[in-house]
Amino acid sequence: MASVELSYYYGYEAEQFSFYRIPKLLFTDSRFAGISTDAKLLYGILLDRMSLSMKNGWHDEQGRVYIIFTLDDVAETLGYKTEKAIKLFNELDTKKGVGLIERVRQGQGRASLIYVKNFAGEKQTSERPKSRPRKNRGQDFG
Repeated sequence: MASVELSYYYGYEAEQFSFYRIPKLLFTDSRFAGISTDAKLLYGILLDRMSLSMKNGWHDEQGRVYIIFTLDDVAETLGYKTEKAIKLFNELDTKKGVGLIERVRQGQGRASLIYVKNFAGEKQTSERPKSRPRKNRGQDFG
């Protein structure tokens, strides 16, 4: 078998296969219909950050994983002003929004802890399909 000469990845080239994942339920579940697409994107970014927090052992006394992602971090990552970052957090927050995240203040000058909520297990039973799936259905693309 002939050898193929391929080039190496350098620096940021390795990042080309790194993606943010946004749960499809945020777009298909009626509970999240009122959330902006920007807030859904932010939730996907927060989920990504949560996996990093798990690797770093960032969890509280109850074993819940938390992240630290400031308003400035959001503004820089998404290219928005701080006011827009505040609005997006409020859309997701338990106190002012739909409850996909919970922010816990740590005190003056310290960043809030953010708990990213797992909503998938809370799907309402009334939204489940009422009929059985047909046999030999084609694959659902998307």
